Amino acid sequence: MKAYRVGGFVRDQLLGSARRHMGDLDAALETDRDWVVVGSTPEQMTALGYQPVGKDFPVFLHPETHEEYALARTERKTAPGYKGFVAHAAPDVTLEQDLARRDLTINAMALDDGGTLIDPYQGKRDLDAGILRHVSPAFVEDPVRILRVARFAARFPNFKVAPETAQLMRQMVRNGEADALVPERVMQEISRGLMETKPSQMLNVLVSCGLIDRLFAELEDLGPTSAALDRAAQCELVLPSRFAVLAGACRSSRAVADFLGKLRVQQDAGQLARLLVELREPLKNAETSAALVDVLERSDAFRRPERFEWLLQAFEAAADVSAERFRRALRVAAEVDAGALASLHRNDPTQIQRAVRQARIVAVGRELGGPPTVGPVHPKT
Repeated sequence: MKAYRVGGFVRDQLLGSARRHMGDLDAALETDRDWVVVGSTPEQMTALGYQPVGKDFPVFLHPETHEEYALARTERKTAPGYKGFVAHAAPDVTLEQDLARRDLTINAMALDDGGTLIDPYQGKRDLDAGILRHVSPAFVEDPVRILRVARFAARFPNFKVAPETAQLMRQMVRNGEADALVPERVMQEISRGLMETKPSQMLNVLVSCGLIDRLFAELEDLGPTSAALDRAAQCELVLPSRFAVLAGACRSSRAVADFLGKLRVQQDAGQLARLLVELREPLKNAETSAALVDVLERSDAFRRPERFEWLLQAFEAAADVSAERFRRALRVAAEVDAGALASLHRNDPTQIQRAVRQARIVAVGRELGGPPTVGPVHPKT
């Protein structure tokens, strides 16, 4: 039995060492260390105190460090999609065979217990050259790998996708292999890519291989969206705001609803995406105090100020403008004493909402100037 550190830990250790050598002390390294075990069985692992946690193949937690140890395995394609595999783990499976099933050469390296690099597929060469290259033709068997390449392009924006890998990705899309992608995995990989330093690179890769047109034709305004996503990353926006910026490539509320229907989107991200598309023009064009209060009401800003702030941040990234006037409007409008107005109009409850709205419009007008222009009361979104 022998254990090797593998995958992202090895890649980032090598990349981090190179960056530190160049004086870049801010290189981010993965903290999780994954291990591959060669020459063992599930029974032997359990006898040594490792806790089994794998469902589809043998994975164990170390009894002390709780790091993941997976038995070396090979995989055989049996059906479309990323779940269409049968794993074979046995003591005679070699480390090289295990590394061969991985997606990219930069993720197919290992370190032994003495720190010696094991690199049968020239991952370090590609890491030094800044190339995202598939390990083997088996790359085409798992459509999630398209999304992973795109995500790594966002994480390492100076890296280029190898031409032969880009060709395989286009082939997978044309042949319909990517149609087997399931909403959960798509959303998982897209979310991770959106949180990288250069999410526009992810979008560019997905466009160039044809996956966007194949699965998400609702996303149309991709040029401005790419720049907006990078602004969102530079401002370190939360994931719901970044996802809303992506969904902002939809031109209508119907389009964004169709887009969201193809993904397994968390509620806050989905709500924010709908709001940004629905209120895009009001956010751009609100000039009167009444129009500002309209936006506050329609976005439910008084009850959900944190979500409203996320909305404003997404709008600022998407439109490349400041939304500070909305923050000032919310601050003064929220100070209106709705309880006192309710007491004043207790004999005519139908007037309460209108009186509160009018007081908020007046308060915003005093703060920001300009005509108040009383408008209709809008329902909360």
